[in-house]
Amino acid sequence: MIKKEMIAMLLAGGQGSRLGVLTRKVAKPAVSFAGKYRIIDFPLSNCIDSGIDTVGVLTQYQPLRLNSHIGIGIPWDLDRNVGGVSVLSPYEKMSNSEWYTGTANAIYQNIDYMESFNPEYVLILSGDHIYKMDYEVMLDFHKQNGAEATLAVMPVPMEEAKRFGILITDENRRVVDFEEKPANPRSNLASMGIYIFNWKTLKEALLAKKDQPNLDFGKHVIPYIHEKNAPIYAYEFNGYWKDVGTLHSYWEANMELIDIVPEFNLYEEYWKIYTKSDAIAPQYISADSKVERSLIAEGAQVYGEVYNSIIGCNVEIGAGTVIRDSIIMNDTVIGKNCEINKTIIAENTVLADGIKTGIGEEVENETDPGIYNHGLVCIGEHTTVPEGVTIGKNAVIFGETDASDYPDKSLASGKSLIKEGAKA
Repeated sequence: MIKKEMIAMLLAGGQGSRLGVLTRKVAKPAVSFAGKYRIIDFPLSNCIDSGIDTVGVLTQYQPLRLNSHIGIGIPWDLDRNVGGVSVLSPYEKMSNSEWYTGTANAIYQNIDYMESFNPEYVLILSGDHIYKMDYEVMLDFHKQNGAEATLAVMPVPMEEAKRFGILITDENRRVVDFEEKPANPRSNLASMGIYIFNWKTLKEALLAKKDQPNLDFGKHVIPYIHEKNAPIYAYEFNGYWKDVGTLHSYWEANMELIDIVPEFNLYEEYWKIYTKSDAIAPQYISADSKVERSLIAEGAQVYGEVYNSIIGCNVEIGAGTVIRDSIIMNDTVIGKNCEINKTIIAENTVLADGIKTGIGEEVENETDPGIYNHGLVCIGEHTTVPEGVTIGKNAVIFGETDASDYPDKSLASGKSLIKEGAKA
């Protein structure tokens, strides 16, 4: 029988609704990041860099692009005869068809997959964080303490602790209590949603709690193990870790990559980040163009000016166009004489000549102020914008638009222009 010491289960089914139109047609872990990567590349690369060669990726929402990106796992050296990467979607059963209804329910529905590797330990990961972490060091900590569950934690400023699941530990880092988003936190150790369980312990907890609606690790599985007085430990992580769950945090994490000495280095020789890369021509930057403090991915053609921005693969930027503080994703075409300010433009979008974005006063977004804020402009994938249009701050556009959608050739700050049935 196959026996693996530790296998990883990567939760990648999230809808990512706080990323607005960026995730309208694609799962959050498949959203582009840093030009040529996708968010899921980071936990997958961490697995192979940590020596874990068996990863189950649990998908659910809009999985098509995620599935084709992962394929059989070649970029991460996860195309193995035994183990490797497996994409695990919800499937029809004899009696009924069940969607994954909670993080732990998704794991419960794949007990047979995990059982087939007879692991000693199971590592649970989330597919929407940007970080580098050696899971083997965490496993050593787990073994040394004789733990049945180990939760990765990160110290956060005390005033921010109420936004997280917080762990209270004794002096040996054994967990004595936990609080979900407490009003008056007793500790600043925030759970990162990264867990190592002894397989026997996890299996028992999943089977015991399987009938709970929306079965969840933080609410059901870990409290169950804790009530049995089993040893649970907190493993402290002090590296770079970013939850890119909101448009602003996603924009910030990208912008941090272009600092002169970035806090998060994509190019370390000993801890590589792997991705699926197509054979693409090199970047072309014309003699008249200017590029400062930016990442320009392969295949991009720059005829204008780019400052403090991330430009994806095969992006075209026309002459006379100036781009500042923006993220332009793969295969997007921007015409001539445009002025693009603090804008996120998703894949396969076409902006005609003379378009200006991020202009004017900042006004609260009319439909989703909790999503479209901080003065960002967001343009969804496969969107077209006609020439000469001016777009205000906190505005959002999605779909094939034409001149009739822009009275006075403008979309004011805070406006949402979303064409239903926009192209997939």
